[in-house]
Amino acid sequence: MQIIPAIDIIGGKCVRLTQGDYGQKKEYHDSPLEMAKRFEDAGIKRLHLVDLDGAKEKKIVNKEVLKSVVEGTSLQVDFGGGVQSDEDITLAFALGAFQVTGGSIAVKKPVLFESWIQKFGGEKIILGADAKDRKIAISGWEETTSVDLIDFIKVFQKKGISYVICTDVAKDGLLQGPSLELYTDILAEIPGIKLIASGGVSRIEDLEALQKLGVYGAIVGKAYYEGRITLAQLASFSK
Repeated sequence: MQIIPAIDIIGGKCVRLTQGDYGQKKEYHDSPLEMAKRFEDAGIKRLHLVDLDGAKEKKIVNKEVLKSVVEGTSLQVDFGGGVQSDEDITLAFALGAFQVTGGSIAVKKPVLFESWIQKFGGEKIILGADAKDRKIAISGWEETTSVDLIDFIKVFQKKGISYVICTDVAKDGLLQGPSLELYTDILAEIPGIKLIASGGVSRIEDLEALQKLGVYGAIVGKAYYEGRITLAQLASFSK
């Protein structure tokens, strides 16, 4: 299982939100690059970098952060937040993103999102599938649609998507454990999908449980920043 630390950016700094609420923001570090280097030094290979300013502005804002992390480390960076146009996604890849995640765009502009899959390939585009009560949530989770989560993933798998990051919004940032039942159902119903679990990881046992399920990767954010999981524990999965 891939351990994928998350670095969320507001104003060029590392932050975490609780349940996507910008009003519940906590800053952890002034330098995303220094934080990324810590993960790299621990033997971790991947990074989930989210431009929260970009998500709000609906365009890439923190491009210098992406550029510095790509140029300053060997991490494979999955970049998301604010990628809403052909110009944005072209810029993200030009700056060195290894993969780009699209969530709301896949719901609001599915034809555009599908064109990206065809242009860049299903290995380079990650489907962001955030859910409340198994219904897709978009626009920073402020809006819950009537779209069923598993049906949504199936549609885009048929269009070429290999990777999906799935966040259970009810779990995010609360350190109460991941949605094991939800991920079990996704893996059972969608064979072959590379599922990246996001939200709720609070201790090393959560990562062990996810690994046992057979998920491709697990995103770790608040649990590390709050000292509940150590860098050494994360590194143990990367050996």
